[in-house]
Amino acid sequence: MTEALRGIVVAHGGVAEALVAAAEEISGVRGSLVAVSNSGLGRELLEQRVMEAVGEHPAIIFVDLPSGSCHFAVMRRRAQRSDLGVVTGVNLLMLLEFLFHRDESPAEVARRVAEAGTRGISER
Repeated sequence: MTEALRGIVVAHGGVAEALVAAAEEISGVRGSLVAVSNSGLGRELLEQRVMEAVGEHPAIIFVDLPSGSCHFAVMRRRAQRSDLGVVTGVNLLMLLEFLFHRDESPAEVARRVAEAGTRGISER
């Protein structure tokens, strides 16, 4: 990759903002993640906000829930861009993994962060 990936966190309510703030606080890396909330937005406007956040950059789009409104908005637009990866079920560990491995391909980063997020789930 010649350009570091951008991370877009798309979620319901204030979840995206909270996750981005926590990941930046823990990592010290600022400006690589963008939060997008679906609050008060219909599908078309949400799609527009997500694509504005992505811009012309390769990106990983993190979505809070599979099959929710945020996921549907992202997947509709992803079909138009081969340089986007999408990961659902976003958690803090995924975002931290992303922040330190943004120089790989979207496919490789998507695989890496999904694995990290899964490894972080356990029952005690």
